[in-house]
Amino acid sequence: MATQGFGIRGLGSTAWAQLTLTASALAKRSLQHRRRAALAEQHRLHFDLLCKAMADPSLAAVLDTYETDVPPEKQRQYLFANALYVNALYFHRIGALTVAELYGHVRVMSRNKIFREYWAATRHHRDSLPTSSDEAALGEMMNTLIEEMETLLEDADDEREEWWVVGETPDE
Repeated sequence: MATQGFGIRGLGSTAWAQLTLTASALAKRSLQHRRRAALAEQHRLHFDLLCKAMADPSLAAVLDTYETDVPPEKQRQYLFANALYVNALYFHRIGALTVAELYGHVRVMSRNKIFREYWAATRHHRDSLPTSSDEAALGEMMNTLIEEMETLLEDADDEREEWWVVGETPDE
């Protein structure tokens, strides 16, 4: 009898451990889901605010934190460039793009002169980021990419010349 009782208790503790492990996994998945939902909501709100600012110069003036005077039309272009960049960044943050895939997207964006101007005009925004943050690392990746793209485009006879090989795709 004593052996039987021990076996039943052993079964109970195994079942309890399995139940605890399952509950922990479910709680972790629920937390990830809530974080992803909060990030999606924040992204939607950011995009809505940018759309309002692009449509109304008086609202865009609130976002004018550039170090030089930027005409309203150029500022709307910068806001749109920001929306494109943040959209790609969002897809990376939710896991829909690897760093290498994000790099491919921003490499295409960096071909555009207005995007490169936007990036230069907002450099001081990124300078305020903690150097250990993911966003600072991605910003540094973009800085290098844009510098290399500008060098290629300045030296190239044809703007279409091998832009897709610019930079080194980051390791995963």
